[in-house]
Amino acid sequence: MIVTLIVACEVGFWVLLAAGLILRYPARMPRLGAAVLLLEPLLEVVLLVVTTIDLRNGAEPDWKHGLAAMYIGFTVGYGHYTIKRIDGWVAHRFAGGPPPVKPPRYGMARARYEGTLWLRTVLAAAVAVLLLQIAIWYVGDAGSTESLTAWQLNAARVAGIHGVIALTYALFPKKPPADAEAVRVERPSSMGSR
Repeated sequence: MIVTLIVACEVGFWVLLAAGLILRYPARMPRLGAAVLLLEPLLEVVLLVVTTIDLRNGAEPDWKHGLAAMYIGFTVGYGHYTIKRIDGWVAHRFAGGPPPVKPPRYGMARARYEGTLWLRTVLAAAVAVLLLQIAIWYVGDAGSTESLTAWQLNAARVAGIHGVIALTYALFPKKPPADAEAVRVERPSSMGSR
């Protein structure tokens, strides 16, 4: 039941996102669209409540409960970011908004961008670990909590691996291609000659 609910929450996330954006831009009802987008966090609340009820009713803590905590953590860390990025793209595509800002591709700007994404992953992992710890305390001696502890370690591993990857962007910053540097140098002079 928990896995089905996680899938339903993920599908619901994209359905609410699509409905909210359709209402905001093509239907030109921005307030109603924003209200629909604000319903997104309710999906995670429902998942949290159902998972808690499942544990309260004596379910043995297992991978499904860990997955639910990771899903909620991911949504806390990346949900708003995802909605904002997609909203910017839809506003540009269908409502004449400015083009979305692309992530930097080179140098320390890219390293800072990757560091910011890593902080989102740290937040997601921290939320998951906290929820799992609360579940461990909640279950207490009444059941086996090794599965939940293993998920806590998995969350820490994910944050650690992402941290190492983000660090490589700072230690070994990618340099722009030589032809991109030449274009950058030519543009200001050609604009000034008009």
